[in-house]
Amino acid sequence: MFLSVLSDTQECVKTIFEDSISSFDKKLSEPMLYAFSGGKCLRAFLAVESAKIYNVPINEALRAATAVEIIHAYSLIHDDLPCMDDDNLRRGKPTVHIQWDEAIAVLTGDALQTLAFEILSDVRTSKDPQVRLDLISTLTEAIGANGMVFGQVLDMEAEKLTTVNDLDSISNLQGKKTGALIEWSAQVGPVMAKEHNDSLKQYAHFLGLAFQVRDDILDVEGGVDKVGKKLRKDKTSGKATFVTLLGLEGAKEQAKQLIDQAINELEALPVASNNLKAAAQFVISRDL
Repeated sequence: MFLSVLSDTQECVKTIFEDSISSFDKKLSEPMLYAFSGGKCLRAFLAVESAKIYNVPINEALRAATAVEIIHAYSLIHDDLPCMDDDNLRRGKPTVHIQWDEAIAVLTGDALQTLAFEILSDVRTSKDPQVRLDLISTLTEAIGANGMVFGQVLDMEAEKLTTVNDLDSISNLQGKKTGALIEWSAQVGPVMAKEHNDSLKQYAHFLGLAFQVRDDILDVEGGVDKVGKKLRKDKTSGKATFVTLLGLEGAKEQAKQLIDQAINELEALPVASNNLKAAAQFVISRDL
């Protein structure tokens, strides 16, 4: 059931994305589509499922869901650049700067970021201008200098400094780099309904950390054909991760505890969401 709903979400956001770039010159639209394609769309799924809880119109929620996946795609392009993580494989294919060049990669990321906000500002996302403004302002906070971007700064420092060497430091790093966007996704429903839900935010917080722990585990024991990116890189670079701190078995136990905490938060929701519970179970068991 979960995978079917996830697949449906993937198809819907892809349709919205392709429509959004249809008027662009191929010099940008082709690398934009290339970078956007092939993702799990977990963030989009969380956005849509949180919206269902508050009876937000699905066509509106899907636009917000598309925007968050576009932001995620932009962040991956920049993360893969030689000046940052210097990766040549993403989602099972050459990274954008390898397939084209560094300049096109930077510009493609820029174009994706601005497109996300263009979608959120469109009346089709919500007829209420305050809702559109709230979506934009909360997303800028999640991905900016106090969120995802700062998380990337800390992530690069983790390869050089010994200060990122305890559970709190790594959790803070990943809570910003990976978790901030996941948390925003789960808040789409409450924001669009002009509500507030701490339980959804906490659910996404624990889910985001568990997602990164699982990523660290897959870097050690995953397969490139499944994961779709270069592995064993953390150990080679000496980067601080949940696995280097806790060991492989300790990291697996940490991921399980985080997922248990995430699922517990769902008990406080106004309506039950089996799909959100299934998403948590997917995060801890995935091999991609």
